[in-house]
Amino acid sequence: MAREDPRMQELARRYKAKFGEQFKEEPKGPRIQTATYKQFKREMLPKHQSYYEKGCNICDRLLTVTVKKDRYEALTEQIKISHLDVTPNGVEVFSFFFPSLIVILGATLSMLLFDSLFFAAFFVFVGFALVLPLRSLPEFFSNAWRMKASNQMVQCVFYVVTYMRHTSNLEGAINFAADHLTPPLSLDLKKIVWDVETGEYDTIKDSLDAYLETWKKWNGEFIESMHLIESSLYEASEERRLALLDKSLDVILTETYERMLHYAHNLKSPITILHMLGVILPILGLVVLPLIVSFIGETEWYHIAALYNVVLPMGVFILGRKILSLRPTGYGDVDISEVNPKLRKYRNVIIKAFGKEIPINPLFFSIGILTLCLMIAFVPIMLFYTMDDDALIAERELGADEKGRGGWGLKFLDYKISAASEGPKVNTIVGPYGIGASILSLFIPLGFGLAVGLYLHFRTKNLIKIREKTKQLEKEFASALFQLGSRLGDGIPLELAMGRVAANMEGSVSGKFFLVASDNITQLGMNVHDAIFDSQNGAILYFPSNVIDSSMRVLLESIKKGPAVASEAMLNVSRYIKEIHRVDERLKDLMADIISSMRSQIDFMAPSISGIVIGITSMITTILGKLRQQSAALATAEGGGGRLTLFTTLFGDGIPTYYFQFVVGLYVLQIVYILSIMSNGIENGADKLSERYIVGKNFIKCTILYCSIALIVMIIFNSIAVQVVTKTASAGLTG
Repeated sequence: MAREDPRMQELARRYKAKFGEQFKEEPKGPRIQTATYKQFKREMLPKHQSYYEKGCNICDRLLTVTVKKDRYEALTEQIKISHLDVTPNGVEVFSFFFPSLIVILGATLSMLLFDSLFFAAFFVFVGFALVLPLRSLPEFFSNAWRMKASNQMVQCVFYVVTYMRHTSNLEGAINFAADHLTPPLSLDLKKIVWDVETGEYDTIKDSLDAYLETWKKWNGEFIESMHLIESSLYEASEERRLALLDKSLDVILTETYERMLHYAHNLKSPITILHMLGVILPILGLVVLPLIVSFIGETEWYHIAALYNVVLPMGVFILGRKILSLRPTGYGDVDISEVNPKLRKYRNVIIKAFGKEIPINPLFFSIGILTLCLMIAFVPIMLFYTMDDDALIAERELGADEKGRGGWGLKFLDYKISAASEGPKVNTIVGPYGIGASILSLFIPLGFGLAVGLYLHFRTKNLIKIREKTKQLEKEFASALFQLGSRLGDGIPLELAMGRVAANMEGSVSGKFFLVASDNITQLGMNVHDAIFDSQNGAILYFPSNVIDSSMRVLLESIKKGPAVASEAMLNVSRYIKEIHRVDERLKDLMADIISSMRSQIDFMAPSISGIVIGITSMITTILGKLRQQSAALATAEGGGGRLTLFTTLFGDGIPTYYFQFVVGLYVLQIVYILSIMSNGIENGADKLSERYIVGKNFIKCTILYCSIALIVMIIFNSIAVQVVTKTASAGLTG
């Protein structure tokens, strides 16, 4: 072999040195990023991360602190995984600066404007409680990113293997997977390629290996599968290369099932704790609260709201997210309207008129329902501000005649003079304590529950139907691909093979797909690519599925190398789809008991127990209020002294059921929302479309169930309360 020219060697050395200066030797400068990546990142990252980034960057410029080495390294890794444009110093300063701001502003405003020591202490507590969550926020973002990304990893390996079976090119396979996946994993895969293009890594393998290191502690099966795929590149034997590719998919499927099995076994205890802390104990505590409040006059309804509508939901939500962050690799669907923008019109209510489809945003319906319900619910408050004070106090009992005789012992509004002997409430009117006001208060949770529930239901109903239809196609598609591969293996041209598969599977969803493609070829004169992917008439428009899309693209790529290669590709894709579906069904079986338990809590336990508690609260409030009035009347009749006067002073005003129900009703909706997110996350992973659909459905059912039970129990228990008080009064008078 001829020796190389020394001048060429010198020229190559100079060029290498020049490239090294430009791309390697800039440790202090900013990392190079393409404009495309920045734009893609800006579009894909959620807005709350952008606000968090702005806050951290402002704090980073304000103050510099010392971050311990271990925490610095952990934060750096979490920031990199989450694609955040922040520094560890900014995260650390923000986690203390923001809570301090809440403490100072909240406590100051509480004392100056409201003269409330309770809310001053509340803001101090909230501020201190926020420090740890804010310090862990990058970990929260990285865990959320991991869960979303890991939900797509089986599909990622499937796409890479499918591509590399017919074309042994790692960069092409990663690009193919990135094109067919959705964020966040698509963003990670695009970044792998961009890091090579911008010179951060020399080869696609180096960039991929660096990315796989970030999953070392979390997803070993994904790393092992990708390493097997990399190893296939160095195999001289075609048979061994294909065997390694098949092995990579088998590894991630088998390991996924085993990890999910352990997760399901370890999930029962955390779910039980979540159920007790978030549902049972708080709701049981509500039974005791009316008694406590009646003897502690300073307690107001908004104190309970601060606990039940702010502190408890935040604690349950954080605990639930921690449980979800431990979920291993699984399967998850995506919002098909994000994949196919033409389907976005189905987020609206579709009204067909004059041969056209008119989309109407369901937000208009929701706002109308909420406004109407709130107007009804606020009638007692509006009457309080519009009616004369004497008229409010002199309100007749329900069922009484014009002279006030023959009443049922209950009033519609029931405003009273406060029993407080000192403080700002002396001689003020408090309420409403009436059964009518309590019933009207049910329109507050009814309004919010139906408004949010119907909005999410109409927003997702059409898309869920399209997805279910697509899933049915995916189940059948493995058989269709097997038949297509067999026809191609017999030497039949692809155009004819599609028509024969459509005829054999007539009446099925898969048969319709290939029938549309075949008709496009025979009747519209399209080629195979346009028959499937044409923007106006392509078969894929009616069956939006990434699995089908990728399978057809593999078919078109492999057919270029001959029918035999295309036949083998289709047979293998068919086998892969069946394997993925089989493991998916096994995972659903693992989660069935846990999901069933959580659904029973959402569908029945939380709303029904809360509804009963409201009825009990209404009864206790009615009894204590009547006893206070009767004791005061008897004490006055006896000359204003004795033990009756002392007994009367023990009772405070209590919290009206009107406000108490408002707090509990919103708490039920908050708990149903959190549990719905939990059940969807455990079963489907990071699937936003399914999450919105489940939340909407649960809001509608639980709101109606809660309001119905609360209404019935309130009426029954108030009737019992009137009878108890009447008997007590009779006994007191005769005694």
